[in-house]
Amino acid sequence: MFDSTCKFLAESFSSDFASWLLGEPISLTQLSPSELSLEPIRADALILLASEEYIVHLEFQTEPDPNMPFRMADYRLRVYRRFPHKQMKQVVIYLTPSTSELVCQTTFEIPGMRHEFEVIRLWEQPTQPFLESTGLLPLAVLTNTPDQAQTLRQVAERINFVPEMRVQSNVAASAGILAGLTLKRDFINQVLRKEIMQQSVIYQEWREEFLQEGREEGRQEGEQSLILRQLTRRIGDISPELQSQVQALSLDQLEALGEALLDFLEPRDLVDWLQRNRLE
Repeated sequence: MFDSTCKFLAESFSSDFASWLLGEPISLTQLSPSELSLEPIRADALILLASEEYIVHLEFQTEPDPNMPFRMADYRLRVYRRFPHKQMKQVVIYLTPSTSELVCQTTFEIPGMRHEFEVIRLWEQPTQPFLESTGLLPLAVLTNTPDQAQTLRQVAERINFVPEMRVQSNVAASAGILAGLTLKRDFINQVLRKEIMQQSVIYQEWREEFLQEGREEGRQEGEQSLILRQLTRRIGDISPELQSQVQALSLDQLEALGEALLDFLEPRDLVDWLQRNRLE
């Protein structure tokens, strides 16, 4: 959800991001990973923007990723193969505070090769520049502000002055989603007008994703309940420990257990099945 929101912002407000990261409002267009010669790694989180002179590669992270240096080096080489004469700006943007050394790592190094990239720890960035740019407003609450709640109020005030309703709703929804990293949902809904956010494309996509997850969770809970009832009928009462182990199974594992339990004769059969299958 946070990855897709940041990707939406960078692609929708590319000139704002170019002003922030490149120092000038260069017009950038989306570059599909398929234009590179190899299959992308985690394309859902990959942001590639291109101009006549630059390729901008952005990665937004909520958690440190030990594979990030390799990922940056890998994409630098891929882009060089396709666009050898273009400059490339690579930036990893960490959204939430971390004490991990990984959020300070800016190089990938192996014998005979060294690659450097940039890292921005958003919580160290001054807030004011983010309040002065429409496309960066949703990130403002994650910057180095002494009062995140007050910053969100400032963001809401500036959103109200965005003249185009579609842009206003998209920025409001993005701000609401990202503010969820640090502030409570009830407060966010009080500050940002929910009826405006609901008109946003990004809000609708997020809502559909949330509903889909809910449907899958509901299906899994229903499957758990059914399997436990069938087990009780088949082998008698199930201990709380065994119930917990069954509830920890994935949906595919639950379906497999549903078939296997038809051959169970005693609780030991369930114990043996769990030992064989729960870690597979």
